[in-house]
Amino acid sequence: MERKPLGIYIHIPFCASKCSYCDFYSLAGCDHIMPEYQDALISHMEESSKAIRNYEVDSIYFGGGTPSYYGADRIAGLLDVLKLNGNVRRDAEITVECNPDSASYQALKLLHDEGVNRLSIGVQATDNNLLRMIGRRHTFQQAEKVIGNARDVGFDNISIDLMYGLPTQTKQDWAETLAKAVALHVEHISVYGLKLEPGTPMYKDYIHSPVLPDDDAQADMYFYAAQMLERYGYHQYEISNFCAPGFLSRHNLKYWELDDYMGFGPGAHSCIGHLRYSYVSNLREYITAVERGTSLLEEYNNLDAMERASEYLMLGMRTAKGISEQDYRRLCQSDWRPIEKTLRIFRDKGWVTPNGERWHFTVPGYLLSNQLISILLEVQAGGRIENTPWLSELFDAEDKTEMPLSEEELFREMYINVTESKREDEE
Repeated sequence: MERKPLGIYIHIPFCASKCSYCDFYSLAGCDHIMPEYQDALISHMEESSKAIRNYEVDSIYFGGGTPSYYGADRIAGLLDVLKLNGNVRRDAEITVECNPDSASYQALKLLHDEGVNRLSIGVQATDNNLLRMIGRRHTFQQAEKVIGNARDVGFDNISIDLMYGLPTQTKQDWAETLAKAVALHVEHISVYGLKLEPGTPMYKDYIHSPVLPDDDAQADMYFYAAQMLERYGYHQYEISNFCAPGFLSRHNLKYWELDDYMGFGPGAHSCIGHLRYSYVSNLREYITAVERGTSLLEEYNNLDAMERASEYLMLGMRTAKGISEQDYRRLCQSDWRPIEKTLRIFRDKGWVTPNGERWHFTVPGYLLSNQLISILLEVQAGGRIENTPWLSELFDAEDKTEMPLSEEELFREMYINVTESKREDEE
C-alpha cells in the first residue's frame, strides 16, 4: 500500500534573547532546560512512531525560537530518532531555522552532514541600526558570513527572511535592503510587514509613533518587493514568499494546501485529514505531560465540511496556485457558484485573475487579502456584511485606507447583488 506524504514540524522554543517585535512562543535565559526538553521531544517522537510509520515523511522543519541556538548536535539527535522510527524519504526536504549569531561553520557542517538540506536564515534587515532597533543580535556582515559558510559546507537551498515597515525605515532603505538581499544569490526570500503585537516591547514603544511607516508606505514597500524580486527571477508563490525556479518551500506548502503534517513541542500544531490539534503552549507543562504520560493537548477539532471549505478558501487564496472549482468540490462538497460570482467581481476590480480553471490574487489583491477572503467566507456561508458586525467593522476600518470611498460603496453594492443572486438561486 502506498503511504501518504507527511511533514514533521519540531518547535524549538529557545532563544539567546527575545526580539522586540516577537510574540511567538519562545523563551530566553532557559538554556538549563534544554537537556530536559531534548529528552521530552525524543520520548514524544518515539511514542508517536507508530502513527508516523503509516506515512512517508517528505519534509521536516525545525522552527522556533532559534533552532541554531539550541545546538546542531541536539538537532542531529532528533533527526536520528526520526530516521530510526519513521519512514523518512532520502529526498526529504529538511529545514533548520538559523540566526546569524548562532550558526557557526562547525554547526553548519554538522547539520549538512546529518542530512539537513535547507536553511532559513533570519536576516530581517541589512541596516545594522535597524537591526539593533528591533532587538536583533547580529549584524548584516554576520549574515553574509553565515551564508558564505553555508555555501562552503555544501548548502544549495538557502532562504532568508526580511522585514519592511520598520520604524524610521524609508522606501529607499527598503530598496537598498532588497538590492543587497538579491546580491546574496539565495534561492528563497520571505518578506514580512511589521505588525505590532500587544505585549511586545515594540508595541509599547511604537504603537502611535510618527516614525512608523503608515499603511500606504507599507503597501508601496510590498508592491516594490513583488515587482523587484520578480524582475530578478524570484517567483511569488505565496503572499510573503518568493523563490528561484524549483525552490518553493515544500514543507510550508503543506500548510497552504491542506496536506498532512504533525507537530512536536509546546504550541506545535498538527493537521491530519480533517483533524486539527495543538499542544500546550508552555514548556514546563509540555515536558511534565510527556514525562507523566498525561494529555498534551490544548486544542482538538475534527472539522466538518463547511470548516474544511473555509480552510481551503483561506489558505488556498494565499498562494499563487489559488483555488479551483474542481478542488473545492472534491475537498468540500460545497456550492461553488456564489464563490465564482464573487471572484468575477474581484477580477473586474483587478484584485484576482483567472489562470485556466484556477483563481488567484494579483499583487493589489494580496494587499487586501484579509478583507477579500473574509468576503469570500461570508458568501460561502450565505451571509451579508450588514448581518455580520465584526466583518462590517473590519471592512470599514481597513478598506478606507486602501481605496476611495466611492469605490468602497460600489464594492458593497456589487457584494449585496452577489448574495441576493445566490439566495434567488437557492429558492
